[in-house]
Amino acid sequence: KMASAYERFNLHATPEKFYIEACDDGANDVLVIDRVSAEMTLAGIKDIPPSGVTRPICGIMGTTRLVAGMYLIVITRKRKVGDLFGHTVWKAVEFDVISYKKTILHLTDFQMQDNKTFLSMLSNVLNTDGFYFCTDYDLTHTQQRLSNTSPDFQEMSLLERADQRFMWNGNLLREITAQPELHKFAFPVIHGFIVMKPCCINGKVFEWILISRRSCFRAGVRYYVRGIDSEGHAANFVETEQIVQYNNAQASFVQTRGSMPFFWSQRPNLKYKPKPQISTDTNHMDGFRRHFESQVLIYGKQVILNLVNQKGSELPLEQAFAKMVNVTLASLLRYIAFDFHKECSKMRWHRLQILVDAVSDMQDEFGYFMVSSDGKVTSEQSGTFRSNCMDCLDRTNVIQSLLARRSLQSQLQRMGVLHVGQKIEEQADFEKIYKNEYAHLCASTAVTFTFDLRTGNRTHWGLVMDGWNSMIRYYKNNFSDGFRQDSIDLFLGNYTVDETDGLMPLHVQKDWKFLLLPVIMVVAFSMCIICLLMAGDTWTETLAYVLFWGIASALTAAVILVNGREFVDAPKLVQKEKMD
Repeated sequence: KMASAYERFNLHATPEKFYIEACDDGANDVLVIDRVSAEMTLAGIKDIPPSGVTRPICGIMGTTRLVAGMYLIVITRKRKVGDLFGHTVWKAVEFDVISYKKTILHLTDFQMQDNKTFLSMLSNVLNTDGFYFCTDYDLTHTQQRLSNTSPDFQEMSLLERADQRFMWNGNLLREITAQPELHKFAFPVIHGFIVMKPCCINGKVFEWILISRRSCFRAGVRYYVRGIDSEGHAANFVETEQIVQYNNAQASFVQTRGSMPFFWSQRPNLKYKPKPQISTDTNHMDGFRRHFESQVLIYGKQVILNLVNQKGSELPLEQAFAKMVNVTLASLLRYIAFDFHKECSKMRWHRLQILVDAVSDMQDEFGYFMVSSDGKVTSEQSGTFRSNCMDCLDRTNVIQSLLARRSLQSQLQRMGVLHVGQKIEEQADFEKIYKNEYAHLCASTAVTFTFDLRTGNRTHWGLVMDGWNSMIRYYKNNFSDGFRQDSIDLFLGNYTVDETDGLMPLHVQKDWKFLLLPVIMVVAFSMCIICLLMAGDTWTETLAYVLFWGIASALTAAVILVNGREFVDAPKLVQKEKMD
């Protein structure tokens, strides 16, 4: 029997307290939060005063401290995604952030401004698509991890037993977690992507499920978090599990992705592709070993698929990775470098099969987790593929979808859905669903590349879209990602707001000369255009003006580019490891 939390709540607010009432059948519990002392206690329904303002909520995301004091974050709208083994999986769609304090008049103007900024950071994360939860099932663990648990584990509440790597509200629930009697009022929320689709092949209906879990250790935006931290947590680590259910039998195949696990950085500097830098003054091996020891412990043997370019600025990273694998855990790690862009250049997508074939023996050796229809575990997965490109997005996604499809082929045959000799690629209806959802998985991890996973080729429209997406990406990387990174760090508790802190890090003053340069550039460029349009008396005069203003704008542009770092929107809250 799986532990469970309450599923339906009413929030009653009075000026002194919040009363969160559990509305499940037979429940009598009320969580009381004192809006002055911030204390949390358990009470009964009879303790709710009639005077409060009442509204239904879908759950508690947690609490957090900002400049104006404490805030309660609740889920106000949810959407059903589907059923996982009879447990409803929900997507959290809307949230509300409610202040404990009734006014913010006690703040200075500066503090009010900061508080507003922090609030918009919280909304920035909450408005990111992809928060999911389940009140009576543990979404943070794979099928295989859940089947290998002790009786003590079964007794634990969802909060205690959750895999901390994937519980995005772990930091926000610290207060509740510290009081076991309140555990039924909260549940872990994961961030990522979940899809559940009933599919039909040969008239047999099975459920196809994809669960992607983003790790909250070293989470962030590409470019600002790369590599690993000293604990060995890789940036943007994601565990993807594909599950099939048919006639009570089930199978699950797990893969991982994550940044190349050593110390490197790639800070935005206005260039289209900033040059990655490998840190020269840190010992990479400690973090590297830590990373893989924990991976082997959780997932078994590792096959590393490194898909970066084997030329240009990505090459030194590939070489560093290869070198480190050779000197550590050699028996448990296999390293394969596949230059995705070179191999598949000019749309030769069929060449991906070369990689799939090259690792097929290892994939067969690792197998997958399977439970027969009478509940017996018939096989377990003994190792995983850990894929990476630079961002662990586009290239990685394509490869993961191919490996997962190969695993699925074998699972559906064993379950008797596919006949002997039938290929999954030939099942047109299913293939369409499959490619669409993998493309979404890609989109949900913030990605371009309209390489049509769906049809297997790139269209003209696709190329236009890629150009547009690249422009948006460029803008985001340089002018909005610092704020996004700060938002994630605040949300996950990597940065905590200290009310006594006089000067918040938000007020890092930009140097005036840097603010002046873009203005000069725009003025010079405009003058250049004006001189072109309003010709002087002679063409030599026009040319002289145009040249003067043209050179002036080019020079300022050059100075701006050389000092690119000063102009981009960099994170202000957490100083990530300095990697210059």
